[in-house]
Amino acid sequence: MRLKPQQTGYVATKIGIDLAKAPFITLPKGKETVVEAAKRIIDENLAKEHALDEKVKHILDENYDEIEFQHADERQLFFMIKKKMAPEFGVIMNYDDRYNDLAHLILDELYENYLAEYTVNENQVKNVIFKSFKTFADAYDEIDDIVYNKIRNMEKEVIPGSQDYELLYERLYQEELAKRGML
Repeated sequence: MRLKPQQTGYVATKIGIDLAKAPFITLPKGKETVVEAAKRIIDENLAKEHALDEKVKHILDENYDEIEFQHADERQLFFMIKKKMAPEFGVIMNYDDRYNDLAHLILDELYENYLAEYTVNENQVKNVIFKSFKTFADAYDEIDDIVYNKIRNMEKEVIPGSQDYELLYERLYQEELAKRGML
């Protein structure tokens, strides 16, 4: 998934905002409980992908000499192995399919725990959640570029990878999300 662990809260918040704004949905226990439930489900999904990535890295490490001998492209091998092993770990590689699956899981959680009530077909509610994922994913690259350019054009040089850089990046990233109504 293109999401980084520190971004799951953002996308979960976007889901909560979008569900709260939908005229055909009420959130009896409030938006925050919806955000918490969505974040937990997204975090669990990312944990599966992380476990898969670690397994693939382990396989590549075990076969390092052969990979070097064959002059194989390690990144390409990583992706091929990950794609082959993804079903075993319950990871969906296609982003749209994955967002759709997560939307179903979140909707099920909301329904089973009385976190959302709606007067329309389930698919309409699922589509609100799916669109939240898509909107966030589509905006991510654009926001990342904006934040990177802001930092690069600052008078005071901030070293990428430093703690100051990470804190500044996070603050500017949140500002851009807020401007777009995603926080």
